[in-house]
Amino acid sequence: MDLRQYERLPVLVTGGLGFIGSNLAIRLAELGADVTVVDGLVVGCGANRANVAGAKIEVIEADLSEPAPLEAVIAKAKIIFNLAGEISHIHSMQYPERDLQINTVSQLRFLEVCRRVNHGVRVVYAGTRQVFGKPKYLPVDEQHPIRPVDYNGVHKYAATMYHLMMSDLGDLDAVVLRLTNVYGPRMSLNVAGQGFLGVFFRKALLGETITIFGDGGQLRDPAYVDDVVDAFVMAGLAERLTERQCNIGGFEALTLSKIATAISDRVELVDFPEHLKAIDIGSYHTDGSRAKSELGWVPRVSFKEGVKKTLEFYRARLDQYLNAEESLRRELPEHAGIERRLISKAIS
Repeated sequence: MDLRQYERLPVLVTGGLGFIGSNLAIRLAELGADVTVVDGLVVGCGANRANVAGAKIEVIEADLSEPAPLEAVIAKAKIIFNLAGEISHIHSMQYPERDLQINTVSQLRFLEVCRRVNHGVRVVYAGTRQVFGKPKYLPVDEQHPIRPVDYNGVHKYAATMYHLMMSDLGDLDAVVLRLTNVYGPRMSLNVAGQGFLGVFFRKALLGETITIFGDGGQLRDPAYVDDVVDAFVMAGLAERLTERQCNIGGFEALTLSKIATAISDRVELVDFPEHLKAIDIGSYHTDGSRAKSELGWVPRVSFKEGVKKTLEFYRARLDQYLNAEESLRRELPEHAGIERRLISKAIS
């Protein structure tokens, strides 16, 4: 695959001020692409303007649920990388209509404009392994049953099916990447619900003890963000696809205890909270064989190497990710009341 094809190519990245989206936008700019980022800076979703500071990227602050003002930038994009959304499983259970608005209604409205003004455009969508729920077998491949355990998984699966249905109709040319737990530079450290890895790194950087629920034996395959960005970049250019969905996993499967002790030497085990047991999926790791055959992609960064790079990144700029003002955006309760108004507005 010749990545020089990105030179001067107009591309659009939704959710491009967030963790994975910003890393992708920066990589695309480094490849010479004409990059436009759209981000609604939704409270609780991890957007940070510092993520793309200094990069040659156009940033548009806009809500995907009202995409009409974005028609011109959508129309000119040769590839659309769609990473906008909420990833918090806990937030989705606390505020399900909010999650529905962000991950489903907004996606539908955005894709309707995409197929109308840029018919057949390649769209690479950031899906999630959470749609599988509690694994029936390991490693998890793309044929695994869909049985999400929370609203986030349900809504992300609905958005996945929008992409695939519109592709079947010839209106889009979509690829869905189902991501495992991703970590690395520009990950949100001070916004609640953004995943356990952000919590682990934040505690390590602040000298606090990492707590693990249960016996610490649950498996995960953390994926370093540069590897994940590679998958998006390759999916943007992939030709003659036989499958449109690929699981994207990490370099190796590790227990939560090993993950924690690789990040910090201050780790303790605690009892699993009763209110979280119902949405705990147990162990998970990915079968990445389809990504290799369809995209030519394999993860390359070991967890040990990725941890080293991540800690070095944050230690050099911790004030941008743990400052006092941003810490005020950790929780959602004061914003939760807007969910009914948002959903009513979106479907009216």
